[in-house]
Amino acid sequence: MAPIDQVRGFWNADAATYDRDPGHYPVSPLERAAWRGTFERLLPVAPARVLDVGAGTGFLTLIAAELGHRVTAVDLSPRMLGRLRVKADQVGLKVEIVEAEATTVPPGPFDAVISRHLVWTLLEPAAALSAWRDVAPDGRLLLIDSFWGASGGSTERVRRWARQRLARIRRAAPAHHAHYAPELEAALPLTHGTDPETLLGLVAASGWPSPRIHQLMDVGWAERRGLPWPERSLAAAAPFALVAGS
Repeated sequence: MAPIDQVRGFWNADAATYDRDPGHYPVSPLERAAWRGTFERLLPVAPARVLDVGAGTGFLTLIAAELGHRVTAVDLSPRMLGRLRVKADQVGLKVEIVEAEATTVPPGPFDAVISRHLVWTLLEPAAALSAWRDVAPDGRLLLIDSFWGASGGSTERVRRWARQRLARIRRAAPAHHAHYAPELEAALPLTHGTDPETLLGLVAASGWPSPRIHQLMDVGWAERRGLPWPERSLAAAAPFALVAGS
């Protein structure tokens, strides 16, 4: 099976349980308010035409649509998009939904391209970033990621180990239905972490001008507020947003 088909199959299988992890789809009113504040600060003024790549079950898509943006949601997994469609219908939000790979996005033009926790699973992250630039030539990139894997350093590795131990003790449901197969991981350039230095280089090389970093301290604060003790003391660093373009 081709790697891209393995990726699609994984996320199709994951769609049924993906939202049970609050890190994937936060339901806390405090976290959602923090994300709305982030988008109001970092996205163009609404209404803008926004492309959400790797939209999954729709967390970013629906936040942007709530703020009055015209959102096109793209994902290669039809089952993930099916869940997004149900959510949008339930709250009466109009969203354009497109099943496509990250390198073959709709033509636009878009005022902004947003993506969260996606680039680690792309076979060709540089090609995808270039494709997004092509459909938003005068627009803005908002790439959201976190410190994890090799990018988190030794401190994050220790915290992650402790979080995993606590999850086993509490018999918490796993975040995903399975892990990527080793041969698929080997085909992914960023599978072991998405450090901001690497992302900055990829974004700049893809033609996005003026890249800058925002650590999303308000989102991190809201995430920690919802955790029990001792998980709160072991929480990962706040996520960051790499913004580029106009």
